[in-house]
Amino acid sequence: MYSSDLDPDHLPGHVAIIMDGNGRWANSRGLKRNAGHEAGEAALFDVVEGALALGVDYLTVYAFSTENWKRPADEVRFLMGFNESLLLRRKDELHERGVRVRFIGRRRRPVPKRLVELMEETEGLTAGNTRMTLGIAFNYGGHAEILDAARELAHDYAEGRLKRIDERALESRMYDPEMPPVDLLIRTSGEQRTSNFLPWQAAYAELVFVETLWPDFNRVELEKAVVEYQRRERRFGKAVDKVVVVRG
Repeated sequence: MYSSDLDPDHLPGHVAIIMDGNGRWANSRGLKRNAGHEAGEAALFDVVEGALALGVDYLTVYAFSTENWKRPADEVRFLMGFNESLLLRRKDELHERGVRVRFIGRRRRPVPKRLVELMEETEGLTAGNTRMTLGIAFNYGGHAEILDAARELAHDYAEGRLKRIDERALESRMYDPEMPPVDLLIRTSGEQRTSNFLPWQAAYAELVFVETLWPDFNRVELEKAVVEYQRRERRFGKAVDKVVVVRG
């Protein structure tokens, strides 16, 4: 059920979320950071349900960045195991809801081979679903994505498989060539930066920063962010004159 403030005919097609604040959520409760990651799972799947209810076509979440390998080794090991168990527990649930799952990011070492296999298994299981695409950015960095795409572009050009270098040629070599531009990018926890998340795809995204820590974020918070998005005027570089009519 939509709130009275939301316009169901003006929804963002692609919502991207930086899920930030797990560690602070845990520390504020006297818990270890890993407890925050565990609590964040419920938030993620409530947001997935909310996005499905709204009719969002694409939802992309930032699960693990290329920079996150710098975190303490025990936290990294936990995150690898946690994401593996999450896929084992949740892939069938996502499939039943008609969600197609796509992973973006580098899949080579140091990502565990077993985790890569589960990613590919989940993608294969859900490949035919059309209700919504859930993009999971794992071992992802925006600069790395553009660099990898540019390297492939240069190689194909040198080999004569490409005659023209343009935006479309580069986009077709991104991790998910089908990914549409981001309309709305949300970051939780009060931080106001995009942290190397989808810099190409989010070039014209509306940015919404919320104070809520990720484990406390839910479908209601998502809807509030969508309402804020609907208040914005999206011009994509164009100028629009607003004529004020003064009545005597």
